[in-house]
Amino acid sequence: MSANRISRRAFTSRAAAFTFSAVTASKSLGQSSKDETVVIHPEISAGRVRPELHGHFAEHLGSCIYGGLWVGEKSPVATINGFRKQAIDYLKALGIPVLRWPGGCFADDYHWRDGIGPRAKRPKRVNIHWGNYTEDNSFGTHEFVELCRLIEAEPYFAGNVGSGTPQELRDWVEYANYPSGSTLTDERAANGSPDPFKIRYWGVGNENWGCGGRMTGEEYATQYRRFAGYMRNFGTPLYLIACGPNSNDSRWTRGFMDSMQGRGYPHGFAMHYYQNLRVEPTRFSVENVQAQLAKFDDMEKAIVQQRALLDSYDPERRVGLLIDEWGVWDGMIPAEEKKYGRLWQQNTMRSAVGAALGLNVFHRHADKLVMGNIAQTVNVLHAMLLAYEDKCIRTPSYYAFELAKPHRGKMGVRVETGDSSPLRLSVSASRQYGDLVVTLVNPKHDTHLKVSCRLAGATASAASARILHHQNFNAANTFEQPDVVVPKPHAATADGARVTLELPPMSIVTATVKI
Repeated sequence: MSANRISRRAFTSRAAAFTFSAVTASKSLGQSSKDETVVIHPEISAGRVRPELHGHFAEHLGSCIYGGLWVGEKSPVATINGFRKQAIDYLKALGIPVLRWPGGCFADDYHWRDGIGPRAKRPKRVNIHWGNYTEDNSFGTHEFVELCRLIEAEPYFAGNVGSGTPQELRDWVEYANYPSGSTLTDERAANGSPDPFKIRYWGVGNENWGCGGRMTGEEYATQYRRFAGYMRNFGTPLYLIACGPNSNDSRWTRGFMDSMQGRGYPHGFAMHYYQNLRVEPTRFSVENVQAQLAKFDDMEKAIVQQRALLDSYDPERRVGLLIDEWGVWDGMIPAEEKKYGRLWQQNTMRSAVGAALGLNVFHRHADKLVMGNIAQTVNVLHAMLLAYEDKCIRTPSYYAFELAKPHRGKMGVRVETGDSSPLRLSVSASRQYGDLVVTLVNPKHDTHLKVSCRLAGATASAASARILHHQNFNAANTFEQPDVVVPKPHAATADGARVTLELPPMSIVTATVKI
């Protein structure tokens, strides 16, 4: 028995050494090169790339709000009225179009009156969904609206259906939106906001198939009708968003839509789709990377199938499809969670590739979607920023969104790659007048791509590009080294009807082409 044990250890040691050597060699010597041809049709529309497709999500979870966005007016950290100034500056520069709050699971145990009035008198509540820690409610409705104004984002409120009442949600709408003259509006004015907030986007519950009540689609439809029936415009037209399925759950969608026929459909229907792989963020193997990034292909199929299912009930597409929670969900490190808060997740080059793959999916299906909100804005899961004490840094995924920013508001156009594999070259393109924006993502860890983009019926006169790339897909920006993964200028050549450029393994390139 002793001899066998030693033999197994020796074998394991040799195998580990071989694997390490093989991976190291593949990074330095084993890269292959491949020619790719992409056909872009600037005249064939794929729908307008609504800025809301680049939306974000901030939940009372870990240190996303407290310690991340909100540090209080007495903090030694530089602030703007209690908001972390560096975070405000970075998020404003990114241009977040819409921000969803206060959850997530937290929404269905949040009572909005806890977060208004003098902060010293606000009740302290236990966050039952995320660690049973106590919140002092110093960040509430007024603070969230001010945050959105500071970063120039449209607010999106997620209402409490799970533990709340129709009257509670109805009163929140009146408090937020009714111009003046009622007791609730007088209270809003006394709390510092005489003018209405004019909140348009309202979620009627969250994940009601799970943490929001564990309902069936049919049961939730009954609750949706109860709550939505009392949510009136109060001077601002509302866009009411119903809870959609967990990933591509057609049974939930059918149950909800069957129960809603003839009783009025919601304006929006929100699917959640995470790319889960519970591996520590900076310890992904090649196999881990491939397994996680392949899930974006599944999300694309889910969008197509869920949109088709909604169309079978609503061919005029009065019901918009959203994905108001999405992103990579890695394994948490207990020591980091203890220090930085629940679901604190480091963000790597691989995370950025995932963000870019998701955004490309949204661009390609811009005609099928009205909004997307990545989870979450600061510190939690697939975050844009990491913040701790007086430090605040931009993650690689922040830069993936920055590279995609030129697509906003343009008309998405059709692209063809000729490859249907999950880890294929990912491309999206959009056009406005003589400007064509093309984002290409190489999700392969070992293949250098030489890409020729053929423009169908158009001629390119000039092209410029930027790239986000690091040879190590586990590379991350840290508080000590915040600029490990940052965008850089990249070569792109325009030659008549073709634009050519190269993509190293695990890279993101956005090119702007004059046509």
